[in-house]
Amino acid sequence: MSIEFQVPDMTCGHCVKTITGAVTHAAPGATVTVDLPTHRVTVSGTDQAEKVEAAIRDAGYEPARV
Repeated sequence: MSIEFQVPDMTCGHCVKTITGAVTHAAPGATVTVDLPTHRVTVSGTDQAEKVEAAIRDAGYEPARV
């Protein structure tokens, strides 16, 4: 299963690193794929969408599920 988020305020490599770290901390074992040009974050290997979304928000970003 994979969960996708649009994160429009993700703009740089630091954002990618921050979001990736937050998601992997919230969902250990999940795989995070980030496409910076399209502002899309895909998380595979977990079904905890709410927890992942909360982790991205807690990191300072505004995710929207796709």
